[in-house]
Amino acid sequence: MAEDSGGQDSNDLGTAYYRSRDPIKNLKIKVHLKRVTGTSLVPTAFGNDEAGPSQEGMALRPMGSKHSIKSQARPEDNEIFTFKWQQKLFSSREVDLYRDMGNCTRPVEEKYHREITALYEGDGKPTARLFSYVDHDSFASIEEQNMVTTSCNEKPTFLTKKMENVRRRKQTDRRRDGYGQVNSFQPKMNPVVEDPSDEHKRSAHVINTPVQTMYIMADLSSVEDESTILDEYILCTIKYDTHGVLSLTPDFNHHRSPYTIVTESTRRDTFEYTVQLASQAMGQRDQDREAKMFRELYQRHVDYMGAMVGHDFEQVISGILRLLVYGEIISAKNYEYDNLYVHFFVELPKHWSADRSQQLSGVTQTCSTKEVNRENVAYFSYPFDVELCYRHEEVGQDGDNQELLPQWPQIFLEVLSIDTWQRYRTEGYGYLTIPSKPGIHTIEVQTWRPCGRNVFDNMRRFFIGGSPELEDPTYISIPPTHEGAVMSRFGFQTEATGSVKVKLNLLQQSQIFMEKSTSKKKVGTLLDRLGGLTMQASVQNVLELFQKARKRMQAAKETLSTIQ
Repeated sequence: MAEDSGGQDSNDLGTAYYRSRDPIKNLKIKVHLKRVTGTSLVPTAFGNDEAGPSQEGMALRPMGSKHSIKSQARPEDNEIFTFKWQQKLFSSREVDLYRDMGNCTRPVEEKYHREITALYEGDGKPTARLFSYVDHDSFASIEEQNMVTTSCNEKPTFLTKKMENVRRRKQTDRRRDGYGQVNSFQPKMNPVVEDPSDEHKRSAHVINTPVQTMYIMADLSSVEDESTILDEYILCTIKYDTHGVLSLTPDFNHHRSPYTIVTESTRRDTFEYTVQLASQAMGQRDQDREAKMFRELYQRHVDYMGAMVGHDFEQVISGILRLLVYGEIISAKNYEYDNLYVHFFVELPKHWSADRSQQLSGVTQTCSTKEVNRENVAYFSYPFDVELCYRHEEVGQDGDNQELLPQWPQIFLEVLSIDTWQRYRTEGYGYLTIPSKPGIHTIEVQTWRPCGRNVFDNMRRFFIGGSPELEDPTYISIPPTHEGAVMSRFGFQTEATGSVKVKLNLLQQSQIFMEKSTSKKKVGTLLDRLGGLTMQASVQNVLELFQKARKRMQAAKETLSTIQ
């Protein structure tokens, strides 16, 4: 069996993690420690005082029979003990240390002095080699210091010095009022700490997960020698956090070979030990009772949340599509002047409506530009949200010329600039149509502005501000007041400017999405016929594929006629 120097053998499986809903106080671990080799089990040499000069001065004492070997075994060579969670067992070194009241400086050490005094007045120590260190022992703090290297000359780093006093323990330091009662509410006038102290950094800048630690130890010193801290070896490290995660190093044996420890003393004794779970298994009746208790607890929690929030979910009226738009005007770039701001508004087509208290327009803050990749960019990050509703009557009620595919709302943008002399200039106009597909969309809107008819308009724009503007901003697109099949903009002079980046998060809500496609209605609403307004995109894709296929067929016919 391969062994590490003075450590555990190669069958150590490392740290194992368990999650349990049971209280940690029910944890019991059974440890069996046994010495495998030692000076009592090998031949020993003795001196021969009567031997002459010609005779050998040393002789081997023959090994005894099985009965004599058994008689040489001591009780401390084979120990079995079941540890409870945070159960304190004292080592021989601790007994000698805390028996003297002069060595006890902390309250916990004074408690140990009283326990050791009562222990020797009774039956004495229950174990000879096995003992434990619990969470509030100083040994736990020392073991939590992680060394980066194995060199004995390693010096602690700056981070190590800052972290040496940080122990992941429950925070119980809370303010108390004048009557000595714990006050959990701590009002703060300023939530921003401008000059944090070292204690605040240790408590606020470090991930602090409360953990309780317990070490199962073994005193592997010789009976004839005095026990020291170098003879104490860690058999098992147990940690439990507030999330119910239990970690053991090493893991339970689970019918595997025992763990092996070779002492670093001159005797080089070898010990084997096993770690087994000794907690009492819960009976079927107790398991059913616990499951019933959890169900009642969860039901009470659901009832409590229902009483706080309510059970009624806001439903959309049948035949109505609700469109929620959560947008953000991200940036604007490549404009002539600095200090930009954007004025925007939402135009609602026919059959669309919004709440009267809702604002469908807004103005961003003024933002200066900075150069990014040789482009002047102004970052706004201006959020806005609107809630729109679409409602259409039954098919065939509004006449035969009714549009099957609805028109979607549009967002019109107007980019303006202002300088230190309070001179306003129009930098560009643009618009975008809200996509019919729900989800996240990032759109870059290209803008333009009207040009002056002569040089005086450009001079006025440069010196005193002002520029040609649109009387009706909806003229950027097709205005709702336009009638006819053709709209002419002949003679209208424009100039391309920069662009505005807009991000839209779209959510659609309708009862159509929850209904089955096997509806027995012969004539339904427009939403029924489309199966939701997202069908518009699918119809357009089919038409585009049909046109492409038709062009390929025409090209193939022309090729065949040429060959003939």
